[in-house]
Formats: sequence, structure tokens, C-alpha cells
Amino acid sequence: MKDLTWKKLSSTYLIKDRWATLRKDVCELPDGRVKDDYYVLEYPNWASVVALTEEGKVLMVRQYRHAAGIVSLEIPGGVIEKGEEPEAAIRRELLEETGYVFEKFESLGSIYPNPSTSTNVTYNFLATGGKKVAEQSLDEHEEILIEEYTIEEIKQLLASHQIPQALHVTALFYALWHLRAL
Repeated sequence: MKDLTWKKLSSTYLIKDRWATLRKDVCELPDGRVKDDYYVLEYPNWASVVALTEEGKVLMVRQYRHAAGIVSLEIPGGVIEKGEEPEAAIRRELLEETGYVFEKFESLGSIYPNPSTSTNVTYNFLATGGKKVAEQSLDEHEEILIEEYTIEEIKQLLASHQIPQALHVTALFYALWHLRAL
């Protein structure tokens, strides 16, 4: 098979911040041509989870998303801290965002949010046997509402485009497939 990999000749950082880093790369294509000014966003990796309670309800969170200017219905998730394993990150995020702990975690695989311009990976999980053990422990600027839905209600929300976060829609479809609920 032909090698399609580009060779990075140089990188210049334009912005370096905790939540986003923008760099400009100069790359050599396999045929020798040079591509100037290829912009790459470096984000931290994320973890998200389709979380089912002991009663079989799917935990969802509703929160404001400023970039889109919407209140979004989503699955729990968040940033994987430096040195943290993806499963440990999602266990932490679940407890912080919902106050629930879960008996079992299964990987639903990982996906790239946008591999043409972003470096990060999202790790998806299915958690089952959830039990409420604490109140939410949110970050200073977080305001998250917790909602519970049946599998059938989730399917209806997906069918009517009520879940706007593409990565979460993907995780939900993987979970439904895994649960043989499609």
C-alpha cells in the first residue's frame, strides 16, 4: 500500500493554553510537495460514558455550551487529566457530574473528534449498575442538570435530533449496538 504519511518539517506555536493550543506546521507530502501553514489544534484527550443506573435508566446531563450558544443534552464526560487513565477519568467525571458510582465499565472504543485539524482522542465507555452515592461536585463555572431516560426514550431523542453533541451521539449508537438495542 502506498504511504500517505506527511513529514512534519517544522512547527510554530501560535497559542499555548490549558484548554487549547494552536500550532502552524510546515509539512512535506509523500510526493515531495511542501504544504505551508497547516494549522493544528492541540486539545487534551476526553472521556465520555453511556451510564446506566441499577434500574436501567440512562443518565444524561444538560448544560449550557457557550461556543454553540445552546443548552445541550449530553452524556457525562470530560477532560482526561495529565497522567490519568481514560477509565479513571470517566469514573471521576461521573462522580463529580452526577454523584453516581458504577459497578462495571466496558470500553466502547475511541474516536477522533476531527483528525484533520485536532490531535485529541475521545475514549467512550458503557457503565452499568449505577448507584447515587453523593451530591454533584461541580467546577466553579459548571451548572449541570441530571436527567434519566429509558433506552427507548434515548432512541427517540436520537431519532428526533435532540442530542446535538456529535461525539456523544456516536457513543450512544455504539452503546445501543453493544446492548443489542438497535
